[in-house]
Amino acid sequence: QVQLVESGGGLVQAGGSLTLSCAASGRTFSTYSVGWFRQAPGKEREFVASIDFASEGTRYSDSVKGRFTISGDNAKNTVYLRMNSLKPDDTAVYHCAADQHGRMSRYRWEYDDWGQGTQVTVSS
Repeated sequence: QVQLVESGGGLVQAGGSLTLSCAASGRTFSTYSVGWFRQAPGKEREFVASIDFASEGTRYSDSVKGRFTISGDNAKNTVYLRMNSLKPDDTAVYHCAADQHGRMSRYRWEYDDWGQGTQVTVSS
């Protein structure tokens, strides 16, 4: 099991940028995939991006492709989500999750461990 803590959320104007961090303890990320998901009020939790440390592959949802970048730092056991050109529709609680099988999946049920989330609010 790995413990995950997100940080970096906040309030930003439309068009602005934020960088979220997901720090892990308990296990190293070196054999994991890590995903970012978000959940807006009244909506289901949706996939945002994922990264696999072994293959260095990444995957993005269509709604964030070209605006968000996921990256990882093995030495710091941390995954980042750089969010540019933010829109009010990006407002949500953002969660990171770890998959010990390295599937880099877009499906939330394939992730084993989750963080508590960090709030991102984009004002118009």
